[in-house]
Amino acid sequence: MAEQDRVFSGSIPAIYDRYLGPLIFAGYADDLAQRVAAAAPNRVLETAAGTGMVTRAMARVLPAAVEIIATDLNQPMLDYAAAQPGAERVTWRQADAQALPFPDASFDVVVCQFGVMFFPDRATGYREARRVLRPGGRFLFSVWDRIEENEVADVVTAAVAAIFPDDPPRFLARTPHGYHDTAAIADAVRQVGFSRVETETVAKRSRAASPRDPAIGFCQGTPLRGEIEVRGPSRLEEAVDVAAGAVAARFGTGAIDGKIQAHVFAAFV
Repeated sequence: MAEQDRVFSGSIPAIYDRYLGPLIFAGYADDLAQRVAAAAPNRVLETAAGTGMVTRAMARVLPAAVEIIATDLNQPMLDYAAAQPGAERVTWRQADAQALPFPDASFDVVVCQFGVMFFPDRATGYREARRVLRPGGRFLFSVWDRIEENEVADVVTAAVAAIFPDDPPRFLARTPHGYHDTAAIADAVRQVGFSRVETETVAKRSRAASPRDPAIGFCQGTPLRGEIEVRGPSRLEEAVDVAAGAVAARFGTGAIDGKIQAHVFAAFV
């Protein structure tokens, strides 16, 4: 937990939310919130809530009587999320998605946007989601497709890798974009006791005001930052500059627009 707090501490939550929120997360957050609303829940649990992008989207669309509990392992992320406008109705709680501090059968929906890729033991995380769901409940979660289907992240990864050819930082390809086999994921979810699993591949557009915005977001607002600093403590700004140049070369020097793609799962109790 201390290591997680270090990775996502300081300015990182704000950078993550400001630059990556509108770039890659907001559209999927709205989509997932609508899927939660369609389930007509009375009580919702969010795991790996991060800076609260999905949480705030749910708060906008769910009736006031619906209870929303948002959790994350990382306290600095939760502190940032809880301070944002639109989060007032939410109960925030630090919790590990692999050891949820809630009774069996206590929620109608468990939701997790782009979080399961980070679980050290995904089967345990899936099993915990199943445990806290009531009969008829559902687990809604999303994962990114392979990095080649996510153009801006792919360009940034290649650009930063070129700075360190002997030991390229591969966080984006390895972790957020490294868990995308839909058949294998659905099978793992069924194995912990869900009766049915549905999968939808959803493509959207990734937009930013300038090439520098995604360069800052990915290089300074994710664990890619730590991988860069370990390889060259003074080279973070260089990495941002090189990444921004690569994004500009691919998408132009003004506002950018690239493809993003994710898989959204619905697992039913």
